[in-house]
Amino acid sequence: MSSPAVPRPRADRPVVGFDLDMTLVDSSDGIAATLLAALGEAGVEVTAEQTRPYAGMPLELIVAGLAPQLDAARVAAVAARYRELYPVLGVDSVRSYPGAAAALAAPAAHGGRSVVVSAKHTPNVHRVLASAGLAGAVAPGDVAGDLFAEAKGVRLAELGATAYVGDHPGDVRAARVAGAVAVAVTTGAHDADALRSAGADVVLASLDAFPSWLAGHAARLAGGAPEGPGEARDAPREQHGDVGARRAAGRR
Repeated sequence: MSSPAVPRPRADRPVVGFDLDMTLVDSSDGIAATLLAALGEAGVEVTAEQTRPYAGMPLELIVAGLAPQLDAARVAAVAARYRELYPVLGVDSVRSYPGAAAALAAPAAHGGRSVVVSAKHTPNVHRVLASAGLAGAVAPGDVAGDLFAEAKGVRLAELGATAYVGDHPGDVRAARVAGAVAVAVTTGAHDADALRSAGADVVLASLDAFPSWLAGHAARLAGGAPEGPGEARDAPREQHGDVGARRAAGRR
């Protein structure tokens, strides 16, 4: 059963939430390197390939899945060590996706704003945005981390989000809780079919297509048309593409 939407006032301007990892930025190399280092210190050897099935999950669940022999205390310790190592091992390799800067800037052109809500540890969200050259597009108070799936949705509702853009089924659930349009991109580990099956309202092959979709969304809001889940029927033609699987991790 899906979680109910959080009630919020109607909006007449777009407030767009964005996931971070594998949506705005390709952070796969740094995430894998940091996981391998933190687990290696705990005596657990894994490969980067082994991290891929855990795309988008909270960090503690990733560690437990990759190292089921660890008890809860050691899982927590590895996760804490990951967060210590990530600024050194993970941030510098992050690259923004083509279209990310334009997508973040697009809501302002319609009188709205962008927010970032991520599963990554909050200080690391700020570090990644700065490293990728994206920090200036989002007010610091509109950046939230350490949230996954439905918990993201609660924060998105507080921020007044009218749409949420992400690469993971958990991001679709977040949009549902927020009463926002679920916009999915196939730059992460999940393809268009998987995201559509999860309930995405619209699926885009990349963020390059986002400003065009947003123009229609903004027009509907300004005109008082119904917003929220189900808006895909009015969206531009869905754009698909085989962009390949990507690695991601929750609370990274």
